[in-house]
Amino acid sequence: MKTGQITIKDIARQLNISPSTVSRALKDHPDISQETKKLVNELARQLEYEPNQIAQSLRQSKTFTLGVVIPSLVHHFFSSVISGMEDVAHDRGYNLILTQSNESFIREQENIRALLSSRVDGIFVSMARETQDYAHFHHVEKREIPLIFFDRVCEDLPTHRVVIENFEGAFAAVSHLLRSGCRRVVHLAGPENLRITNERLRGYYEAHQQFGLTPPPALCLMADHRQAGRQAVNALLAEAEDLDGIFTVNDDTAIGALQALQEAGRRVPEEVSVIGFGDSPLAEIANPALSTVAEPGFAMGQAVVQLFLEQSERLAKGLPFVPKTEVFPTQLVLRASTRKLAD
Repeated sequence: MKTGQITIKDIARQLNISPSTVSRALKDHPDISQETKKLVNELARQLEYEPNQIAQSLRQSKTFTLGVVIPSLVHHFFSSVISGMEDVAHDRGYNLILTQSNESFIREQENIRALLSSRVDGIFVSMARETQDYAHFHHVEKREIPLIFFDRVCEDLPTHRVVIENFEGAFAAVSHLLRSGCRRVVHLAGPENLRITNERLRGYYEAHQQFGLTPPPALCLMADHRQAGRQAVNALLAEAEDLDGIFTVNDDTAIGALQALQEAGRRVPEEVSVIGFGDSPLAEIANPALSTVAEPGFAMGQAVVQLFLEQSERLAKGLPFVPKTEVFPTQLVLRASTRKLAD
């Protein structure tokens, strides 16, 4: 019995037909009879024949693989985006190669090099918090490989981008806190070099301006994960800061803030209201259930791959590249961690 991978020649030999006939039968070519197609496909299934993807990619100058670089695989938002990407990619015959930077600039560079070595047809990136040098992205651009950013985008390159209404989401969240009576609202923000941080910070400040308020700088701290959220709130409470509302850059940080408040004996939402960002599964099961800003990760992932497909078709036709930015709306989801508005 033959060991190793079954080839088209093996099928042709057993059926006493030419390899080219087998190849065309497997591709459902109209010149091949239905009887021959049936014989070829039945034997291919019996022998567990798998097409040689490497040979096919060399013939077509495509690998039908797409590279993805994200900060964290365990983050609900990014897992939702990946599901959306896979939904469209699978239907068009593409596979995804997933890599994780773990918020490291060095890891992000390594991931890009690995994806380029794998000859991927396109690369989709959400930047690491450490990234401030974009040479590795410029290298992708020089290789003329489609590069699309989502959520955390690079401002230096004219690429497709898929983002959400960060400013509007933050503005709605902070406005709700202020309308509910909060006047000392803390913002736990992300890294300063990320666009999403600046847009959400702008929403925080402009919501205050609508109420004729100016929050003191002491109420804005960098904290973008659970432990940092706990530490930031603990520090504010230790300094006797009078706070009655908290808006955080993500849900994980908000849960850390909730834990710190509960450990300090502060009642949520009676004394302090808390709103996160992301609407992760943890938001619903937190105690109390966490108010948050929902972002459509699945739809964003679908949009990323669709932009890649459109760009590939334009390149194939020799048409010039025209960068697009797709912006998705957010939605304020109110739960038990925030006080209700007065009637």
